Amino acid sequence: MANNSPRKRKPKSRVQGILGVGLDNQDGEKRITRSEEMVLIGGSKETHERMQETAIRFSEGLEKVGKKLPEISVKQAIDLLRAAHEQTGR
Repeated sequence: MANNSPRKRKPKSRVQGILGVGLDNQDGEKRITRSEEMVLIGGSKETHERMQETAIRFSEGLEKVGKKLPEISVKQAIDLLRAAHEQTGR
């Protein structure tokens, strides 16, 4: 007997948020930054500042494409994050 029911499609994966974790903290300071798309935790002062710069550039990239984070594909999110990270290179 053939199954004529419509196939259920797997929902597309979407990124709801990004977590950045810095692991090089030696001074005991607790650093936390939140943006609309990201939560950044830890890191040395320098690492945390770089994560903040990356978050800003990532937000700017989203603005350029005119979309919110859940509206873009996982691949687009990765590409935007990679580009933002490369722009903050020191």
